[in-house]
Amino acid sequence: MDFELNEDQRAFEDAARQFAREQLLPMAASWDEMSTFPKDVLRNAGEMGFLSLYTPVEHGGMGLSRLDASVIFEQLAMGCTSTTAFMTIHNMVSWMVASFATDQARAECCPKLITGEWLGSYCLTEANAGSDAASLTTKAVRLGDHYEISGAKAFISGAGETDLLIVMARTGEAGPDGISAFIVPADAEGISYGRKEPKLGWHSQPTRAVTFDKVRIPAHYLLGEEGQGFKFAMKGLDGGRINIATCSVGTAQQALNLARQYMTERKQFGKPLAQFQALQFKLADMATELVAARQLVRYAASKLDSGDPEATAYCAMAKRFATDVGFAVCNQALQLYGGYGYIQEYPIERHFRDVRVHQILEGTNEIMRLIIARRLLNDDTALL
Repeated sequence: MDFELNEDQRAFEDAARQFAREQLLPMAASWDEMSTFPKDVLRNAGEMGFLSLYTPVEHGGMGLSRLDASVIFEQLAMGCTSTTAFMTIHNMVSWMVASFATDQARAECCPKLITGEWLGSYCLTEANAGSDAASLTTKAVRLGDHYEISGAKAFISGAGETDLLIVMARTGEAGPDGISAFIVPADAEGISYGRKEPKLGWHSQPTRAVTFDKVRIPAHYLLGEEGQGFKFAMKGLDGGRINIATCSVGTAQQALNLARQYMTERKQFGKPLAQFQALQFKLADMATELVAARQLVRYAASKLDSGDPEATAYCAMAKRFATDVGFAVCNQALQLYGGYGYIQEYPIERHFRDVRVHQILEGTNEIMRLIIARRLLNDDTALL
């Protein structure tokens, strides 16, 4: 097994690193402080291809693998976790439209999504349907050549600032087989947005509730066929778990880099912190766990790319492990900074705040454990 990146992946990594250093890192603290959604920078990311990484080439995307995308997202997250996390959401929207929309809808939406002219939000979660997503109650009813959607979604990233929504709504009976997926223009009549939620982190992207009151959309905005929405959502979640795990790895790497630098510069008792063996051990453990997390994420991404039947379980393992490690590394980096790590003059506290939600979204880490355990209990040769 070759653990090294190939020449193309190195080039992708370099391009993403440069973009992060030039367009994300210098503004990340300001976006966080002012809760600014950087649409201009996101459009620049679109020009680089970062908003359509695994959208098929035949529909205008880059057509990269999930492993390639993980390499790119890791570097971008080192510049701004919150903005990169939104890019991963938009990528999922672009991919779903390109992969499952009708030819007419694809032609209408894809050119604008891949460039960032339109930004997209993903609407699955509801107030009473978080981990149990299959119990969602938002409904869509076919009325001739239109669908009418009514219901409400919660915790929607980018809501109120984006141009297009992918909405999961019930068209059939209870359970996952009754759920369908739709493209919905974000400014359609009957849509209203809640307040911008005051959050611990992820300040560079707004989070709002979205309410649908008899919102009418053309029938050709249905993705795939009725009843396929939950399957699309689960396909999206496997990749989404790789993406958010990657964002944790990138953020933790940046925190580790900063902590290492701080330890060489900060002196106590007449010598740099880096000369204290106890602190050296902490740094070594942080680096070791981070490398392990990165390798598991990339391994899971390769499983997803190859269509491995165990890919879902590996994506769950990668998400659980990498987001836990990412938070632990950022937490330890803050500790190494001492009191300075707790004030906003230094970026460590922002990294700590931004990665915390990664253990919750794309399926909580408790749900990840359920997915893994059920797979193991159903087949004694699974994951071997």
